[in-house]
Parts: sequence; structure tokens; C-alpha cells
Amino acid sequence: MVRPRNEQPTPAELEVLKVLWDRGTSTVRDVLDVLQAQGDNRAYTSVMSLMNVMADKGLLSRQAQGRAFLYSARESRESTLGSLVGDLCRRAFQGSAKTLVTHLLEESRLSQEELDEIHRLIDSHRTGGESK
Repeated sequence: MVRPRNEQPTPAELEVLKVLWDRGTSTVRDVLDVLQAQGDNRAYTSVMSLMNVMADKGLLSRQAQGRAFLYSARESRESTLGSLVGDLCRRAFQGSAKTLVTHLLEESRLSQEELDEIHRLIDSHRTGGESK
């Protein structure tokens, strides 16, 4: 049976996207260097294959530059993370943001600063203000 294509990035794809969101347009070598600095010991060809699959899936754009390709994320970090959270909320929490947030609060060790910021964001959301 053929596995259905997932529109959401896999964990490995998300790591590549994080690099591209932080660095901007990059080559496979650029991404590999960052991943290796973070302790990921993948081979160049593995990262190249992954990034080509990501381009085929529409997660990355790819542009030839000489003998190399330049890759960039097609969607912003905010858009992708919003989609991931929405998907998680629908699939794992039956669409209940309250249940998702409750679970997150119970499982996380939040600092007082983080809790204060969450309260500020909730208050801002209540009043229709900007959340960022």
C-alpha cells in the first residue's frame, strides 16, 4: 500500500526548514554545515536528497546557481508552525484548543516570565490587540 503524502514537514524536514528560516536562501552545503554544528552527522548526499524531496513536495523552492542549487523555504516560519499546530489540534485534540493548551501547560516547565508572557498574549487576544 502506498503511504499517503503528508503535507506537513517531517521532523527531519522541519530541521532543514529551521536552518533556512534562520539563514535565508542557502546551498545544501550551508545547511549541512549548520546541522553538523548542531550534532547532526548526516552525509552531504542525505541532506541533498532530503532537500530535493522537500522541493518536490513544495516545501522549498530551488534555483540553479552554477553547479549548485540555492534553496529557500516557500512558507514563512509563522505560517508553517501555525499549520503544524492547527493540524495537531485537529488530529490529536479533536479541535479543542483548550485541551491542547491544558496539555501543554501540564507537560511544560514554564518559567514565571513565560507564564507572564502567556497571560499577556491571552489578554491581548481578548481585547482584539496584536498578539506579537
